[in-house]
Amino acid sequence: MTGLTHVALIRGINVGGKNPVPMARLREVLAARGFEGVRTYIQSGNVVLRAAGSTEAQVTAAIEEALRADFDVETVVVTVTADALRAAISQAPLGFGEAPGEYLDDVVFLRSHIDPANVHPHVRMRDGVDSCWVGPGVLYFRRLEARRTASYLSKIIALPVYKDMTIRNWRTTTALAGMLDGPS
Repeated sequence: MTGLTHVALIRGINVGGKNPVPMARLREVLAARGFEGVRTYIQSGNVVLRAAGSTEAQVTAAIEEALRADFDVETVVVTVTADALRAAISQAPLGFGEAPGEYLDDVVFLRSHIDPANVHPHVRMRDGVDSCWVGPGVLYFRRLEARRTASYLSKIIALPVYKDMTIRNWRTTTALAGMLDGPS
């Protein structure tokens, strides 16, 4: 049985010793819960999997439950379909991710019920440092590398909608897209 491919983005695990979730064990747990082709990328909660007949919300709920039950971790999971991830990459602003020495480019992934156009006006940006654009289900956030410590990206955690988002750098985002067509 082959299901729709999803990318689950788990926020705040394996960071600074908090919320430890070994990726090999996570793959086993998710496979035991019926997901197929479970693969992970680096240790910070990036999972590519197939889920037969499941929506993004159902995949999210199942992974959040697995994290609670098997790892005693309560955190945010944002799940997107493979097509949504590809759209986020293909519709990025011109030049986004193409000057890593000059800019730090991040993608703010939002749960599917959140409209990024409604979030964008509330994102604080420091003039001359930060830029932010709306994309399909995401916000693109760019920080000037030379002034990264002056960036307001960290202020995003004060937004009420923070509970419905997670952030990945451009390199991780594109690496996940590369995994979509790879071996499972």
